[in-house]
Order: sequence, then C-alpha cells, then structure tokens
Amino acid sequence: MFPQLAAVRIEGVEVGEELVRIKARTHVKVPAACPRCGQTSSRQHSRYTRHVADEAVGGRPVMVDLSVRRLYCENPDCAKQTFAEQVEGLTVRYQRRTPALQAVVAAVACALAGKAGARLLLHLHQTVSWATVLNCLLRVPLPRQVVPRVLGIDEFALLRGHHYATILIDAESGRRVDVLPDRRMETVTTWLREHRGVEIVCRDGAGDFAQAVTDADPTIVQVMDRWHVWHGLGEAVLKEVAAHSTCWAKIGPPVAEGRRAATTRERWQQVHRLLDAGVGLLDCSRRLNLALNTVKRYARHIEPEQLIRAPAYRPTLVDPYREHLRRRRSEDPVVPVTHLLHEIRELGYTGSANLLVRYINQGRVEADHATLSPRRVTGLLLADPDRQRDERRILRDQLASACTEMTALSTLVTGFARMLSPSQDNSQALTDWITHARGVDLPFLQSFATGLERDRAAVDAALTLPHHNGRTEGVNNKIKLIKRQTYGRAGYPLLRHRILLS
Repeated sequence: MFPQLAAVRIEGVEVGEELVRIKARTHVKVPAACPRCGQTSSRQHSRYTRHVADEAVGGRPVMVDLSVRRLYCENPDCAKQTFAEQVEGLTVRYQRRTPALQAVVAAVACALAGKAGARLLLHLHQTVSWATVLNCLLRVPLPRQVVPRVLGIDEFALLRGHHYATILIDAESGRRVDVLPDRRMETVTTWLREHRGVEIVCRDGAGDFAQAVTDADPTIVQVMDRWHVWHGLGEAVLKEVAAHSTCWAKIGPPVAEGRRAATTRERWQQVHRLLDAGVGLLDCSRRLNLALNTVKRYARHIEPEQLIRAPAYRPTLVDPYREHLRRRRSEDPVVPVTHLLHEIRELGYTGSANLLVRYINQGRVEADHATLSPRRVTGLLLADPDRQRDERRILRDQLASACTEMTALSTLVTGFARMLSPSQDNSQALTDWITHARGVDLPFLQSFATGLERDRAAVDAALTLPHHNGRTEGVNNKIKLIKRQTYGRAGYPLLRHRILLS
C-alpha cells in the first residue's frame, strides 16, 4: 500500500477519524549524498522529525512523521558543513509533500489553477490555498523548447481591443512552442532569429506577421491558412450579394420602395454628379457632409439599384399558415383579412390582426421564401451543392440565375472552392481565377482578388501545400477557456505557464 515507505522503518500507524498518521525512521547505516558536492556520508550529526503529507487513503489524508538524520559532509572543499538526508520517493528538499502528492497538486494546478484547483483538492482530502496552488503551478518546469520545422503563429487577446499576445505552436503536432508577450513585428522577428530551424510558417492574413517572417529569414516559406482565404472570399461575396439584392429579392420578399430607397438614389445621383464634374472624393465628402468611405461606396457602383438592400424579415407567428393564406388568396383575391384571421385562428394562430395585415402588405404571402437575407443567400452560394438537400439546391440555382452578376459570382465561388484541395495545379488555376474575377462587374470580388495578388506567394503555398493553421486556431480556443478560469486576474507570466503546460 505504501511503496514510498519501503526505504524506511515503520514504527507505528495511528488511524483516526480524520487523519492517518504514520511514524517512520530512516536507517542508521545507509549513507546519504551531500546536495552540494554529491559526496556520500554516514557520519551523523543529529536527528529531527519531518512532517510530510502523502496521498489520501480510505478517504483520509495521510501524514508521515519521519525521523531523518542530519549528517556531516566529509568533503573539506564543500561549503556545506551539515546536510539533511533525503529518502527517494518520499521526501524532497524544502517540501512538506511527498513527490506523489506534489504530482497530484501540480496536475490539478495545471488543469484548473487558483480557487477552482483548491476546491477540487478538498474533494481529494487535501487542504491547499489558492495561492499555494498557483505557486505549485509556477514551480512546474516547462517542457524543453524544440524549434519545429513547420511553425504555426497567431495572435490572441489579453485584453480585447487593447493588449494582444502571440502563440507559437508546432503546426504538424499541435505542441505548444512559446507565447510572446505582444504581437509586434519586432518581437516575432527577434524570436525567429534566435530560434533557427523553422522552414515553413503557417499564418493568417496579418501583414505584420508576414513582414516579420520576411525580415527574420526570407527563405522561410509562408503559408496563408486556407480557412482565412475562404473567409475573406465569403466576406466579399456577402457584399456582392447585398449589392445585388434587387435582383435576387424577386425570388424572396419584394424590395420595399420606401424612404430609404429614395434617399439612396438621391445620394447616388449627388455623388456621381460631382464626380462627373471633376470633383475629387474628399471634396465630395465635404460638400455632401458624408463620410469618405460612404462616398467611395456610392462611387464604386455604376447603378443606384446595387446599393438598395432587400428587407430582412424575421420569422413571425404567421409563417406556419403562409400556405393556407396563399391558397385562399389565389382562390379569392378579394377575401377580407378578417375572414383570413378567423380561419387561421381556428388552425392555431395566436398572433394579432395587425401582424397579419403587415405580413400581407409586405408581400410575404406570395413570396416563395418568407425570410431571405443576404447572409442566407451567401451561405447558399458558399455551400457545397453536392451536400445540399434538393430544395436548397434548387433555391441556390434560382439565386445564381437572378442576374448576370449573380451567375458570374456563383461560377467564381464554385471555381475557388475547387482550389481548396491542395494541388500543384492550383497555382495556375488561381491565376486564371483572378483574371476571370477582374473581367466581371463585381467590385468587391475584384478587391479580394487584388488582396490575393498582394500576398500571392503565401496564397499559392496555401493552395499547393498540405499545411494549415487549424491547430493554432484550436489552441486559441483553449486559451479562451484558460483566460476565463482566472477571470482576467492572472498576468502574462502565469498565463504563458498554463498555455505551455496545457
């Protein structure tokens, strides 16, 4: 039951209701090594009793009262005159816990830290304060730092919007390599110069990381994460879908011709009238009292209809009865709303009459889809058609054929999706895709293509090499859990320690 006590002599065991106390004594003739010089000695100076806590047995904590010797160091060159003997597996210098119990406390500290770790240790019959748990955590040695061949790099927030740090991992195994105190380009460059051996770096689209890797070693291959490339395409597609909402909205709810649409057309005419007269963008923003980015957005579109957005309708209590309303209005176009309200209330409708009137006036009864937002349309275009249900695939085809721009957008999205499977032919395919994107009237997609060209080497590596930054993103998710466990009270040293040990 107590293998750690095999090297000592047991003198007695007291079993109480709340504690098991073991009295033991070290052997007299066994020599011990001096902790400073390493020379063994068996010349006894005195004895004293150490109280060492051990793992619980039978739901009771264990305390070992161990009588140990203080020995003379017989090495004349050693500065230590006397030293206390240690029992392997039972005692450690300056510790009141056995190595087995210390390993349990360290494991709990690495997993929970602080007060949560102290609460768990109470169930393990060990009374330890939260400060002691943190001290045990900081005493756990960090793993030896090995420079990986493929390095994954990403940032995470210490205080969102104010302070950020950088996580470095082995992109092939997911092993944590290091945590840098900030995300500055100089810090990353210095680390890479001090740790030679990195051949490939997987990163997102951050320009600082790209420049830092280039400054540290231009021979390092940079790979942009494919998820970030696809996410950037999705944002561009969302803007294009919103710009052509007047086209695909015919498939869903009709576009409302209200005050907002009239204001949009009026502003578009004002901006283009000034631009045609030779007025610059900045001067236009000053004359019209509009933000410069707003003027740029109006100037980018050749027609005001591209700026008019389709209404985004939320699900309502009337949606389950839309088929009944559609059938009744097709049979009798002049049927009173009061009759329709009475009929659907018999079917279980619990809403008000005003809600039904607004629902009918908005044209949602005749529309094929009660709610169709730009984000949902974007999701349909980005989804794999082979993995969609038949009704979603039919809807996607209808949206893609709404206008020539939507057709071109759907074709470009499908073509880019094929390149997400790494292949050596994807580099030439990307060149053809960018040429195609620049030849259609899709300004947001053209801007996305320009961004790809700006970081072309990293994008080519992403589409031709199998490496990615997925494991780094997974580590970032775990870092969020670690941060929440300490409620923002832990500083960078403790957070770095926990990340590297997790």
